[in-house]
Amino acid sequence: MPLKTELTKGLWQINPVLKHGLGLCPALAVTVSAMNGLAMGLATTFVLVFSSLIIALIRRLVPDQVRIASFILIIATFVTIVDLVMKALFPELSATLGPYVPLIVVNCLILARQEIFASRNAPFRAVLDGMGAGGGFLIVLFVLGGAREILGSGTFLGSAVMPAAFQPWLIMILPGGAFLTLGVMMAIANVYSQYLEKREHKARQAKRMESFRKEGAD
Repeated sequence: MPLKTELTKGLWQINPVLKHGLGLCPALAVTVSAMNGLAMGLATTFVLVFSSLIIALIRRLVPDQVRIASFILIIATFVTIVDLVMKALFPELSATLGPYVPLIVVNCLILARQEIFASRNAPFRAVLDGMGAGGGFLIVLFVLGGAREILGSGTFLGSAVMPAAFQPWLIMILPGGAFLTLGVMMAIANVYSQYLEKREHKARQAKRMESFRKEGAD
């Protein structure tokens, strides 16, 4: 698979949230605002990229019997780094995200990419895969948090964006708003995927018919 595809596939083709439903706990729990979604997405991407790098480097040295335990230990190391850095540099944001930063260690998205990809590929490809999957996760959380913040608070990244007459939708800052918004995003993603599949199918049919016409002319 081309290196470019390794980087971009996580953004849409195998987007962890929209396509596979991975990492839904932080996606639903912390995205009351765009900043929260951005922070959680960046933290998860950092852990995913660097744990993928280390696991790809030592993949041939780890016995199968302790493979998963080793992966979790490596992931936990980078989660601890992120947690301590956030507490030191961004204490308010760290307090807002609460226990969800330490819980990155059990995010099924990260362990899935280690087991499926990083442990079976070279370090550079593993890093690209981690960046792509993390980027796809970050985009979804940022959009989800932004939509909930705009409709639930009338702000975006803390700045007012809605007219003074706008009445915030209380449900958008409640858990029900997270489920509703994510459900709409997944529905849109599914409809768009079906559109792309139909377009590709028509393109293949047109190419096949063109090939038949050329063979008939010969």
